[in-house]
Amino acid sequence: MTSRIIALANQKGGVGKTTSAVNLAAALSEQGHRVLVIDLDPQGNASTALGVDHRVGVAGSYEILIDGLSMHEAIEKCPEIPTIEVVPATIDLAGAEIELVSTVAREYRLARAVETYLDNADLDFVLIDCPPSLGLLTLNALVAAQEVLIPIQCEYYALEGLGQLLKTVELVRAHLNPKLTVSAILLTMFDSRTRLSGQVAEEVRAHFGAAVLPTPIPRAVRLSEAPSYGQTVLTYDPNSVAAQSYRSAAQELAELAPKGVA
Repeated sequence: MTSRIIALANQKGGVGKTTSAVNLAAALSEQGHRVLVIDLDPQGNASTALGVDHRVGVAGSYEILIDGLSMHEAIEKCPEIPTIEVVPATIDLAGAEIELVSTVAREYRLARAVETYLDNADLDFVLIDCPPSLGLLTLNALVAAQEVLIPIQCEYYALEGLGQLLKTVELVRAHLNPKLTVSAILLTMFDSRTRLSGQVAEEVRAHFGAAVLPTPIPRAVRLSEAPSYGQTVLTYDPNSVAAQSYRSAAQELAELAPKGVA
């Protein structure tokens, strides 16, 4: 079985990257898919939202990248959703950018670990939550992935900096990973009450076309509350508009035939 490996990337912070990674994982799992979430952000917010221990000393993505630990030894089960596996991120990961500089084949560390793990794992999706930067952690994610999902917030300057990300994806595709495509754009923090959200959504759709998932994710208090309880919004408030939106977006992502953004 072929697993879809998707990196959620945007070097801008606060665009809903981690929120989308964990809630898409929960929705895909609810729809019967087996999902692995790899937390590559030193803040470890995806680990927190999925209820997984990521204190210093816990084996996770840092040990995989720096020490060559097998992914099998770092994986935890999400307590609320056992069909989700998680590779946690500890604060140690903050030093990985510097430590990777002198490492042999530094861009391929995650790719090799994922490939080895998938040889013996029955998974439908691997979602990689990237940090808000275009450093070596994100580069490892882009080399390991087949697809990039870019969350874009429906606010001012939504498209600012995206050119740099798309250029990075092109460079990775040309030199390190020819399979990589930007397969999906997810609109986040959408507020139907404001004209601005609608205008930004129109602009993003005009720019990226069919790659934009039809369902936008609304701005919602429940989304920010859920991680403090070690949950996704789908378990914290399953009937909320935010939960329903992530279910729809996950279905659209699952049905998407990746073609890539030019």
